[in-house]
Amino acid sequence: MARVRLSVAERREELLRAAIEQIEARGVAAVRIADVASALGVSNALVLYHFSTKEKLVAAAFTHAAEDDLAHLRKLLGRRTTALRRLRSAVRWYAPTGQAKGWRLWIEGWAAALREPVLQEVTRDLDRRWKAALAEVIAEGVAAGEFRCPDPMGTALRLTALLDGLAVQLTSYPGAVSRARAQEWVDEALAGELGLEREALTAPER
Repeated sequence: MARVRLSVAERREELLRAAIEQIEARGVAAVRIADVASALGVSNALVLYHFSTKEKLVAAAFTHAAEDDLAHLRKLLGRRTTALRRLRSAVRWYAPTGQAKGWRLWIEGWAAALREPVLQEVTRDLDRRWKAALAEVIAEGVAAGEFRCPDPMGTALRLTALLDGLAVQLTSYPGAVSRARAQEWVDEALAGELGLEREALTAPER
């Protein structure tokens, strides 16, 4: 059966998604242009036409994944509800016990970023934008009198540090921490940072 002819943008999207899947499965170091091409049934030359080197393909794949994550974060934080509910939704989605995908991908990215300046810039930018978005909604909640937090950016940093660390434990060392216990720690940390009781995170809206 002949392949459907795709636009340049559609083809790049297809290649990037295939690259993300291959990185998650094989790791940054092991993945090859040929793996991405084979996954889609296309030639190596086609992949190289759009991304002239493996390094450029990998960097573009991580950038694509980062933008997907940030778009979902903006959707959660843009809902018409209280700052507390928006913040809780974002934290629970981002947590390794939630519905966010790709923790294996980002652990690979963090490791590779130690040696690849381009990847380091991608992961640093994603981290910075996540913290800024969380700090912004925390500040909104403080202004609305929903909770107390003298340092929204510090809170955002501590929360993401906890979530990233739990992601490593749950992804790299299965069984080291139960998902239920990890979720308890996330909820306790969020409530503590906001000067609330843990039960306030699940209280119905008035």
